[in-house]
Amino acid sequence: MATRLALRSSSREGSLPDQLGTLRSPPVPFAEVERLSPNRDLAPPHEQLGVVFHHTELSYDDTIARMLRPESKVSYHCVIAGDGARCRLVPDAAVAWHAGASQFMGRTGCNAFLLGVAFAGDTDRAPLTSLQLASALEWLAARWLLRGWTIERMTDHRQVAPGRKRDLNPTEWLRLRAAIAARFG
Repeated sequence: MATRLALRSSSREGSLPDQLGTLRSPPVPFAEVERLSPNRDLAPPHEQLGVVFHHTELSYDDTIARMLRPESKVSYHCVIAGDGARCRLVPDAAVAWHAGASQFMGRTGCNAFLLGVAFAGDTDRAPLTSLQLASALEWLAARWLLRGWTIERMTDHRQVAPGRKRDLNPTEWLRLRAAIAARFG
């Protein structure tokens, strides 16, 4: 089982609405554990040109357990729990097996050039939590300037594999995209 301990800080500027609209301070920083999946390629090195977002349809713990089984042949770089805790499954420099047959920015094979970040749960059944959104923004912040990313390099599974995949729910994708645009411009 992955440890999901989030450190809390009362000095954090700003606050986020929870599912009921109540404002509360998010954990800072969000806890992140590493449980390396065997489902990855080390060569060629990952290009890290952007991110494709997914939902897992499974719980956080069940997702991690699945990613650790070689026979699943699937992995993400990072999965984010409902409480914002993260699990790094594949290092950024390696290729995770998350997008399958896919196309983005005029290229096929998104696994080689887009990092895969998944939200635990199913965005068709429940919205992303404010803590998931905040954790995703924190994860992006550590990479955004270093990689030279723009909002145009962010996408979801539904858009890179149309007709084959349905994640994220379009409403949740728009929420996430708006949060990314507000944070990074």
